[in-house]
Amino acid sequence: MTPLQAAVEQTFSATGALAQADVHYVQREVQLQMARAVAQAIDGPHALVVEAGTGVGKTFAYLVPALLCGRRALVSTATKSLQDQLFLRDLPRLRDALRLPVSLALLKGRASYLCLHRLAQARHTIESHDRWALRTLVKVEQWAPRTHNGDLAEIDGLDERSSVVPLVTSTRENCLGTDCPDYRACHVMKARRDAMAADLVVVNHHLFFADMALRDSGVAELLPSVEVAVFDEAHQLVEAGVQFLGTTLGSGQLIDLARDVLAVGLQQARGLAPWPALAGACEHAARTLRLAAAAGPLREPRSAIKLRWEERAAGADFVEALAACASACEAAEEALNQMSELGPDFARLTERAAHLGRLATVFGAPAAAGCVRWIDLTPHQCRLVESPLDIRDALREQMAASPKAWVFTSATLGDDERLSWFTEAAGLEDATTLRVGSPFDYPAHARLYVPAVFPKPNEPAHSVAVAQLAARCARALGGRTFVLTTTLRALQAISEPLRVEFEAAGDAIQVLVQGQLPKRQLMALFLAQPRSVLVGSQSFWEGIDVPGDALQCVVIDKLPFPPPNDPLVEARVKRLEMQGRNAFTDYFVAEAAVALQQGAGRLIRSESDHGLLVVCDPRLRSQGYGRRLRGALPPMAVLDSEAAAIDWLSALAALR
Repeated sequence: MTPLQAAVEQTFSATGALAQADVHYVQREVQLQMARAVAQAIDGPHALVVEAGTGVGKTFAYLVPALLCGRRALVSTATKSLQDQLFLRDLPRLRDALRLPVSLALLKGRASYLCLHRLAQARHTIESHDRWALRTLVKVEQWAPRTHNGDLAEIDGLDERSSVVPLVTSTRENCLGTDCPDYRACHVMKARRDAMAADLVVVNHHLFFADMALRDSGVAELLPSVEVAVFDEAHQLVEAGVQFLGTTLGSGQLIDLARDVLAVGLQQARGLAPWPALAGACEHAARTLRLAAAAGPLREPRSAIKLRWEERAAGADFVEALAACASACEAAEEALNQMSELGPDFARLTERAAHLGRLATVFGAPAAAGCVRWIDLTPHQCRLVESPLDIRDALREQMAASPKAWVFTSATLGDDERLSWFTEAAGLEDATTLRVGSPFDYPAHARLYVPAVFPKPNEPAHSVAVAQLAARCARALGGRTFVLTTTLRALQAISEPLRVEFEAAGDAIQVLVQGQLPKRQLMALFLAQPRSVLVGSQSFWEGIDVPGDALQCVVIDKLPFPPPNDPLVEARVKRLEMQGRNAFTDYFVAEAAVALQQGAGRLIRSESDHGLLVVCDPRLRSQGYGRRLRGALPPMAVLDSEAAAIDWLSALAALR
């Protein structure tokens, strides 16, 4: 046993540092099993992939070895909120318990930090009649002199989707770098300096891959200097990588360019070029591109959708729109370039215009080999995307260039011992794998009910039947129910009849629906008013932690197969078929198994939790692949009738 492995054993023992720091500490063999494997990977060093079920305590299982090893470490998480949880809560708590003089740093993307230079310009950009934006800007201006790190998350009530955020933060394209008059006080540069000096740095997956693609976040300098790299919530790693390793041209980028050309031109070079006309051409080209993307048999979307590239790219309107984008950017580039000596803002704007013009030309030509193209369309914008199908090559290249311990972990990484769902897409077939089951007593505490007779998911009556069954379950519990839908369309199709059902019966149970309020506020309402049913789609399938009896029933509308008409899905299916593999078994069922695990994982969050999982899809009982999908779920006792399910819920309600 190595010194690190011995130290890990001692830390997790009944008399170790964790037990001494917390009177409620409970030894878990599964947690120690994972910690041992992480320590071995660090000692190797080698790559390790760990699936750790709910309740294992995987965060401490990888943080303890990472802190005790005495080597520089990087931890990447899925979201900025998880970053904050690690940096502000888990790591300080562990550092104190272990009594280690370890320095910590938090590194986020540019969009998280205030840019002092752009803040000074923001008032010239916001239109005077936009009172909400002006009010938000005042809040930022009042906070700016007080902040030490410039992280916008410090501002209470600031919505990260606010139109003000892009005005007071920088991007790779508009950052002036060392030419900026505020460079010495730059919050982004300070965060990067702190990260380079720290023993352990917390980043997120988006930042990691954005840096691989653009070398712009500071991770490129940081990664070679660390000896341990840990990726938590690794099930999101592939999609994060695909998103950032691709090439995108968005109408929003063109509109941002137009806004900045107008603001800087009028502020610093008024009368020297036709700034309103140049900006107007860029904005008009962006809106024309958006209209061309939405043309054809498609109605205007109410939410984000993906379109096949072939559906639009061959159309004359689309080709002309791309050409207009290139032309508008070229005209802006020429005018801006003539002003480059007036200040660094013009040099940066010249580069941005040139870059967007090149992208318009790129998307006018055929896609690169091994990549797939599509169009992301929202009610207000469009994004042209060219992307690799997975992260295999990119991650392998990164790992080969920087040998170290690489640890990837999540509660859901596959439904076989080799965790093939994740390791194949990430190019980690040679990594050591470990599956550590949940310590929770699922057979005693949880039940699974799948109706034998129920409308099929593709039948019109299905959504109403889901709403009615969810209403009966919630009525037995007095609320305390999640309804998880596989699509945004089902969100409305289920929530409205559910509300009608409760009103008709005179039930005082409120229905909360994703989109009504920000996610955090919806969860606060759900917890404050237990007589509630929350209906949510994709963003509620994971990352939601409701321990105790506040949530005791999770209803899933249907098996979460990937949408077959999604361009990325189609491309992956085609590749599997060319390899002679069964795309349904190797892709669709594998994806559904992992997503089902994630949704079911919302139910039992602590040793004392009890609950019922309802899957309103008879295929889970009747089809051959249903056995595999049931095997991916925790070992819950199965109920054969709705009466038994309602009795179970009534019994749980009686215990409160």
